[in-house]
Amino acid sequence: MRHNGYHRRPAQLGRRVVTRPVITRPVITRPIITRPVITRPIIKKRAKAVQAKSRHKQENMMHRWLLGLSVALVAPVAMPAWAQDAVPQIPYESVPNFLKMPADVHLGEAAGVAVNSKGHIFVYSRSGSSLGPAYGNAASQLLEFTPEGYFVREIGKNLYAWSFAHTVRVDKDDNIWATDKGSDMIVKFNNEDGRVMMVFGRKSESSDEDAHPLHRPNPPLPAVDGRFRQPTDVAWDPEGNAYISDGYINSRVAKVDKNGSWVKQWGTKGSEPGQFNTVHSIAADAKGNIYAADRTNRRIQVFDGDGKLLNIIKIDVPYDANALPAIGNKPDLSKCSTEGGTFCPGAPWALCITPPGPNGQQVLYSADSHPGRIYKLTLDGKVLGVLGKSGKQLKEFGWVHEIACPSENVLYVAEILNWRVQKLILNPGQRAASR
Repeated sequence: MRHNGYHRRPAQLGRRVVTRPVITRPVITRPIITRPVITRPIIKKRAKAVQAKSRHKQENMMHRWLLGLSVALVAPVAMPAWAQDAVPQIPYESVPNFLKMPADVHLGEAAGVAVNSKGHIFVYSRSGSSLGPAYGNAASQLLEFTPEGYFVREIGKNLYAWSFAHTVRVDKDDNIWATDKGSDMIVKFNNEDGRVMMVFGRKSESSDEDAHPLHRPNPPLPAVDGRFRQPTDVAWDPEGNAYISDGYINSRVAKVDKNGSWVKQWGTKGSEPGQFNTVHSIAADAKGNIYAADRTNRRIQVFDGDGKLLNIIKIDVPYDANALPAIGNKPDLSKCSTEGGTFCPGAPWALCITPPGPNGQQVLYSADSHPGRIYKLTLDGKVLGVLGKSGKQLKEFGWVHEIACPSENVLYVAEILNWRVQKLILNPGQRAASR
């Protein structure tokens, strides 16, 4: 048998143990032991301290074991490296059967919702006609309801601009603005009589030989002043200038003054700061800063009124990894933190900023499609709370496409997949029920 150092190792270990100075030094000769002040009560006190320390260590080990067990027993929660911790669930209720529809009027996909200063609700629905072709049929209908949800009137019936509803907003003078993605137009209505006051953009001429839906070349063709390609939303600053998110193809924000004159534009398609990949919603705060929902890039970009980039907000809240989507297969979320995506958690589909409160405070609301939540944020991007999930029942959401927030604790949400508008009453002072 060949000889190697392994067989001598126990003897070597034995010699080291025997000759270690700390073992061979007589404990009785240590000065601290021979001092007369070390009495039996003090020795007992030290012994108790050692026992307490040992017991504390055991309790810590048990706590860690129980914590690990509890994590293993609950549903897995995806907590990406970029996630914001300690975001509370906001308790809330949904008012059942809030909108009272006439017998012969039905909502289609509820694309937009807005509220005026009197509390009247405006719903922009992909409905109104089922007589056209299966593909390319006009799908826009603007309806008004009382604060209690009773039907008042239809605005703009059979309007030439109606094609494919996207959002509706109400300005400080209670005028109603509808953004139609299909006709590439934004229409301003007078609140009193519902007549058209101003139009932006132009619908493609159906008489053209090559009339067809817009193509989406990548990169897009150069944008044209005053014309839009699948616009999505509109917001206003305190001076009355309008900011139009334009939107799916042009990937820009357009600015017009209160008289409708073209001022400027900013943004191109891309993922760099100041660029956009589907500007899906837009909002403005009391200072005139503009918040653009850069949906596919999974961020909200904040600009001043001249297009100077001020801030980039990303919503990164832990989510249930087992959450089912509102429709379709579970999306691949592996690249959300690096590449974004329309169905990534936190990707902004709809934005709303509340009116100033008693102390001038405002909050920002944003909704995603998956896992189907609404987020409450400060204007600088801190998430204050979260509510909701995907589903078809009350208090659940099927692609929130627009939010109206007349106050901090009252929201109206328009849902694409569930063909409805929910009125939500938030109760942030209550403790959220465990799910």
